[in-house]
Amino acid sequence: QVQLVESGGGLVQPGGSLRLSCAASRNIFEFNDMGWYRQAPGKQRELVATINVGGVTNYADSVKDRFTISRDGATRTVDLQMNSLQPEDTAMYYCNARILRNNWWGPGTQVTVSS
Repeated sequence: QVQLVESGGGLVQPGGSLRLSCAASRNIFEFNDMGWYRQAPGKQRELVATINVGGVTNYADSVKDRFTISRDGATRTVDLQMNSLQPEDTAMYYCNARILRNNWWGPGTQVTVSS
């Protein structure tokens, strides 16, 4: 069984920053990859950023150069540093972990970008 718990969401003004953290219940290097996804009201869930077991990262075009995904094996966490936030970044952000075709999700953390 895998448990993922997100933290760090909140309300921020446009141009501001937030750092999300995902805590896993097991060694994060057991997963093929981990990442962050988001879902805005009325829209489908979309990929934000992933990092694989080898450390290779992948970002959605909309967040490249603004968001950075990182991990810490000692604390079993995967973080998402979000800079230059814009209203279109407003969404529920979910942590994901994958082993082959098995996916686990956290409950999500809300990010709202508004003045």
